[in-house]
Amino acid sequence: MSQVLHTPPPTTATTPAPADDDLAALAARHGLSVSGARPSLREYVGQLWARRHFIAAFSTAKLTAQYSQAKLGQVWQVMNPLLNAAVYFFIFGVLLGTKKGVPDYIPFLVTGVFIWTFTQSSILAGTRAISGNLGLVRALHFPRASLPISFCLQQLQQLLFSMGALVVILLCFGVPVSASWLLAIPALVLQFTFNAGVSMIMARLGAKTPDIAQLMPFVLRTWMYVSGVMWSIDHLLSKHNDLPSWVGPVLQANPAAVYIDLMRFALIDSFHSSQLPHHVWLIATGWALLAGVGGFIYFWKAEETYGRG
Repeated sequence: MSQVLHTPPPTTATTPAPADDDLAALAARHGLSVSGARPSLREYVGQLWARRHFIAAFSTAKLTAQYSQAKLGQVWQVMNPLLNAAVYFFIFGVLLGTKKGVPDYIPFLVTGVFIWTFTQSSILAGTRAISGNLGLVRALHFPRASLPISFCLQQLQQLLFSMGALVVILLCFGVPVSASWLLAIPALVLQFTFNAGVSMIMARLGAKTPDIAQLMPFVLRTWMYVSGVMWSIDHLLSKHNDLPSWVGPVLQANPAAVYIDLMRFALIDSFHSSQLPHHVWLIATGWALLAGVGGFIYFWKAEETYGRG
């Protein structure tokens, strides 16, 4: 009787998966790092500063290309806010009578429209800064905050073009040149910081939920109507004493209204300091720091997520 010998199947030795600590040590030993990892806040600021020339060139190129297909070209940079001001003057100033009791109403209105447009356009552009430039975000490695900042810089350049027309309007309506016009410089710096911060907040939200870009025009339109662009907050509060006590401080502390009225105070001789809220420069600086620093940190915390998915 023959015996059948059964040989046991060969055993395979299982190699344990390397631990995460081992992989991290191996990567560190060979100078490797995680692709797209978020840098520290200090490193991120340094990267942005190193790319300051790219940010400036990108914003200038976008501004130049904005009206490249129009026959009037860059003239539309001034015509758009002027046409908006003309429409608002007819509807609010003439039909609704908001010009009553407001001296130098046309300079008052045009200044408000130009300054509001700066904030509105910066936030709208920031909302689409990531979601509208996914090809660039996925193709190149650079600090993503460059995009919303460059869009705000583009809107600042456009505002400076419009300011030339604003100066002509002021002179035509008898507003004298005065030393207070120099106050427009710190007011614009504070407003730019505020705009950039809000734009970075909206850029992160828009990158995750692109539908926000469809909602923002309605939000901004509502914000415009309560910011004293076409009417005087001070005149409203003095005329309607029956308003709740909280309405006045809320309207006056509104950041858009703060920057608009600061510019009116700087440029229009008939707009007096008594029409500004108390400690207005402190309020303007507080809004700029809160939005600028807070928005920058909020955007930086999601740096490694932009362009994914």
